[in-house]
Amino acid sequence: MKKITLGILAHVDGGKTTLSESLLYNTGKIKELGRVDHKNTYLDNFSMERERGITIFSKQAVLEYQDMQITLLDTPGHVDFSTEMERTLQVLDYAILIVSGSEGVQGHTETLWKLLKRYEIPTFIFVNKMDMPRTNKEFSGENMRVRLGDGIVDFSTEEPDYEQIAMCDEQALDYYMEHEELTEEMIASLVQNRLLFPCYYGSALNNKGVLELLEGIYRYSYEPIYEENFGAKVYKITKDSSGNRLTHMKITGGRLAVRDEIHGISNDEEWSAKVNDIRIYSGEKYSLVQEVEAGNVCAVAGLEKTYSGQGLGVESETEEPDLKPVLSYSVLLPKGCNVNQVFQQLKELEEEDPTLNLQWNEDTSEINIRVMGPIQIQLLKALISERFGLEVEFGTGKILYKETILDTVEGVGHFEPLRHYAEVHLLLEPGEPGSGITFESKADTNALSRNWQRLIMTHLAEREHRGVLTGAPITDIHFTLIAGKAHLKHTEGGDFRQATYRAIRQGLKKAQSVLLEPYYDFVLDIDSDQVGRAMTDIGQMNGQMNPPEMIGDRSRITGYAPVSEIGDYQIQVNEYSHGTGTLSLKYKGYAPCHNQEEVIEKKGYDSESDMRNPTGSVFCAHGAGFYVPWDEVEQYMHIKTDLATNQSFEVTPEIMETSRPVSMKDSYAADKELMESFERTFGPVKRKKFQEKKTRDYTKSKKPVYRKSGKTLPDCLLVDGYNIVFAWEELKAIAAQNIDAARDKLLDMLSNYQGYTGKTVIAVFDAYNVKRHKETIYRHQNVYVVFTKEAESADIYIAKTTHQLANKYRVTVATSDALEQLIIMGHGALRMSAMNFYEEYLRVEKEISGYLNQNNKLENYVISPEEN
Repeated sequence: MKKITLGILAHVDGGKTTLSESLLYNTGKIKELGRVDHKNTYLDNFSMERERGITIFSKQAVLEYQDMQITLLDTPGHVDFSTEMERTLQVLDYAILIVSGSEGVQGHTETLWKLLKRYEIPTFIFVNKMDMPRTNKEFSGENMRVRLGDGIVDFSTEEPDYEQIAMCDEQALDYYMEHEELTEEMIASLVQNRLLFPCYYGSALNNKGVLELLEGIYRYSYEPIYEENFGAKVYKITKDSSGNRLTHMKITGGRLAVRDEIHGISNDEEWSAKVNDIRIYSGEKYSLVQEVEAGNVCAVAGLEKTYSGQGLGVESETEEPDLKPVLSYSVLLPKGCNVNQVFQQLKELEEEDPTLNLQWNEDTSEINIRVMGPIQIQLLKALISERFGLEVEFGTGKILYKETILDTVEGVGHFEPLRHYAEVHLLLEPGEPGSGITFESKADTNALSRNWQRLIMTHLAEREHRGVLTGAPITDIHFTLIAGKAHLKHTEGGDFRQATYRAIRQGLKKAQSVLLEPYYDFVLDIDSDQVGRAMTDIGQMNGQMNPPEMIGDRSRITGYAPVSEIGDYQIQVNEYSHGTGTLSLKYKGYAPCHNQEEVIEKKGYDSESDMRNPTGSVFCAHGAGFYVPWDEVEQYMHIKTDLATNQSFEVTPEIMETSRPVSMKDSYAADKELMESFERTFGPVKRKKFQEKKTRDYTKSKKPVYRKSGKTLPDCLLVDGYNIVFAWEELKAIAAQNIDAARDKLLDMLSNYQGYTGKTVIAVFDAYNVKRHKETIYRHQNVYVVFTKEAESADIYIAKTTHQLANKYRVTVATSDALEQLIIMGHGALRMSAMNFYEEYLRVEKEISGYLNQNNKLENYVISPEEN
């Protein structure tokens, strides 16, 4: 019998649990269809799930269809529990992605699609709710192709469209051209390799199209080939009602039997444990078995040190998850609680959901916990009450800020109290966005042994290091160990920990740091008469949005905004839309904070007063240690480095006494301007320098002799139109009533600006979501106007254009999109924020007015011929 593990994924309220019920019903697993609104579904058996009508925990059911056994895993759809969903992806062979026939591809649906791609899971698509009014295949198919990409083919007809399927692969196309059909084996191979995504249409609630989906999975899926030796992937840790710790895993090789001994490594420690029992769950019930073979998903009791993502036997570890919490809450305990005891109890919850990242905050003497959203907080309160008998509360949610750097610096740390010694030199470089903390060693092993170097690497990775702006964790920084020194007799392991930490902090103090905050992509569906209110709100949230798009008789606004601003906006949407508006959010990533100075001031963090994270170093003189502040440390260091030649050398006491302090200016330019920082980060900007050109001079010989002409490149201004509209208060107020009027007003203003400055002005407006829109370029008076083509945003067009114009013009881009600013600088353009451009525009208007007033005064002094 063929065995596959199949997961169901969907945007919240997409009908995922209803489809699970229908699959169970069609395979004879249940005799009557349960309903979410009746609170009697087979898989959602937790009280809070039935109360709220959402899936919170992934559930398992085993069902059979013909000679195929399916282990069905139903996953949460709500964004607050998306980390639970991602953990389940580790063990899937195939997935069903549900798309709403009435809503189309929603924000979280795209997140799921990207995760399925990351985990390389072959996917079938079920377009649900096709019984709803105003739904049709043509709209749904086009919507999916635009939002998700190619390879999605309708399989709901009796005979699949072989020609469309063949277009997914060259070999399949060659076979089709010769035989005018494709075999099931070939189609299954295309699905397996994620070149083809069979799409079925129906209604899970009315059990329509579900049997066809089931038949398609049966015909176009393979059973995986497993290793002969034992292997297992752990995807989940839970506790049963009796308090037994259960390790949920998929067997990926060989067999596992009761009393078998399993070996593993956790927290760098090896362990072994025996299997007490093996359970095969189906809903809330389970059966005990003595043995399971590869392909089965089971829960194992007796293993106390396993963790989610762990590979056992021949199985490898899973990479770090994509989805991580962006909110931090403090746990408010009842009076008289033993904090240490409660902390250990809450650690059990962290085992089940590692992203909770439980921490003791020494500054506030509080337990902090990280979550995805407020509904997860309600779940935690219920779990803590049920499991530990504690009625806890949670403080106000706080945004998890991060810090990074924009330039390259050397950080140095020295730790030398009496009978201790360690010195570390690190190069800190900006990393790619989303790269986290990376590190390597380029230190000379003759000067610092490999063992000490490995220890320093361990200290770099063992904890979250704090930034110097607000004390937030640092990210997207690459550390390179370039030099270090140990003492033959006095150096201990802890000495290098101190020196490493101090080197990091000293480098951060010297660097140009920037505060990062999390952003959400959003999709807002509302009635058309509410668009003005919504756009005004989003503008006030410092959000970026695309032009509204008509979806049936409603409007859809898409874009992105800071989590701190839009996180609870659904409450306002419910109020002004009378419950008909829907807001979908998905995590976009970290980007520069929209109100950095305000956050820094409110936090009031003093990096010099943070005694647990010192920025200075400790040296020794006359048998006693003394502290040296970070900005004086370099002149005391025992090693000097030359970054230009990648060399380091020890400094004798005589040299130290006579040499001046070494600063970063001795090795490379320390210019703090953003352009210089960008070039250090991403390499030289490939922009033609605005230097004097050379022209040919034939006056002295037949061979061309070049001399300088003194010419410079002409100026070109690229304007991100809608970004400016919603950044300038005057235009934003107009846009709240009429977006077209605001756009025309901006073009008139740009026309005046161009007429006076003489610059080439190009205004770019986003037509990303306008169906079948082709790129349009026209002139509004003396300004070039561009409307981008479908699926091309304004920032993509601007990035492309700056690259093309870099050798012909001195290009400046006016936008407040921080991510776009980095991109356009990389293509050789200068950048001007929306507010700076507004100030520039006012200056030009003032000069124009002054010029006109002066001419009027002169005209008053002209004597007409008649008066003469």
